[in-house]
Amino acid sequence: MTEITEVSGATRHHDARIIPLVCAAHFVSHFYILVLPPLFPFVRDFYGVSYTELGLALTVFNITSAACQTPAGFLVDRIGPRSVLVSGLVLGAVCLAVVGAIPSFWLLVGMFALFGVANAVYHPADYAILSQLVSTERAGQAFSLHIFAGFLGTAVTPASMLILQQWLGWQGALIAASVMGFVVALALMLQPQALFEPPAKPARPKSETDGETGDKAGWSLLLSTPILLNLLFFVMITFASTGVQNYSVVALGDAFGTPLTVANSALTVNLMLSAFGVLVGGFIAARVSQHAWVAAISFAGLFVTCVAIGAADFGVVYLFAMMALNGFFNGVMQPSRDMIVRAVTPEGQFGKVFGFVTTGFNIGGVIAPLLFGYVMDAKHPQWVFFIVAAMSLLAIVTIIPNFLRRAVVRGA
Repeated sequence: MTEITEVSGATRHHDARIIPLVCAAHFVSHFYILVLPPLFPFVRDFYGVSYTELGLALTVFNITSAACQTPAGFLVDRIGPRSVLVSGLVLGAVCLAVVGAIPSFWLLVGMFALFGVANAVYHPADYAILSQLVSTERAGQAFSLHIFAGFLGTAVTPASMLILQQWLGWQGALIAASVMGFVVALALMLQPQALFEPPAKPARPKSETDGETGDKAGWSLLLSTPILLNLLFFVMITFASTGVQNYSVVALGDAFGTPLTVANSALTVNLMLSAFGVLVGGFIAARVSQHAWVAAISFAGLFVTCVAIGAADFGVVYLFAMMALNGFFNGVMQPSRDMIVRAVTPEGQFGKVFGFVTTGFNIGGVIAPLLFGYVMDAKHPQWVFFIVAAMSLLAIVTIIPNFLRRAVVRGA
């Protein structure tokens, strides 16, 4: 009994060291994604460029990030997640420091292309660490805290960068932001290597794929049906979040004449309940094994609330209630989303699989604004909510094989 207690205590201690480090890295990644937009007016005036030209920096950032995420996953599985994550943190911090220190617009664009390469490492490295090193009983909570840290990074970035700009100027603000990446990288480097080594697995018989190269076997896995469905699942998630978070304010104004202050307040409630929902979702994910059911019920909630919002204007209280429920369901779904991917990923393949499926964020991020922008320009603002509702139903379809797989296991 004493030996079991000691092992359990050691596992908790190990988890308590790993989880905050990964959460800190995820906080930095979300902070860095939004580090430039709050400074747009100041950068634009300094260089005398247009907002379209400034947007080029974000465009190249997203292109290189999308292109490098899956290769980063292969690299994570080959050389280990810590070194890749540290490299990404340092590269991102260096890019910001160079942009702040050397005044050149085209250097800024070039650095943001490299900044996208740095951003590509976070999902595959973070999820590989959490999936391989955190104990199974705390995996759901770990994913929840990881997502919450990213949400928090997104939430504090605009105000933080504006405050830094007031104190240090926009260039000084970027240099100050770079310090965060160096600090988290140093914290990871100071931890012993053994902390990042997965437990030894028992020897297994050779399989047919053992003779294949790692990359060939890896691509066969990535192009398998379960992984492709998870990729599509992430695309649907991006549509759901983009529609509500980026277009609900203008859609409510055009559709029902909702005042800007009311619509923005409703969105704030939605985002707050989403962050709270992530923590609740982590609590649930740690106590249930049927994560597909949690995701399906959450998406059903997104469907109902979006239809309710888009159908008619029933007043401010009704709007706030529906937006709050929508945010809550969106948050609850997030940890189970990651557990679903974890369940279909073989040992040692977490980096490439999470790197590949989270590319769905980039795919959805390219397509969704075009579609939502089209329906807004076509004077059909209510369709923003109806499209999100439809995508929520499609997301449920992508996880149906998870229900079938469990049914087969129970039948056996």
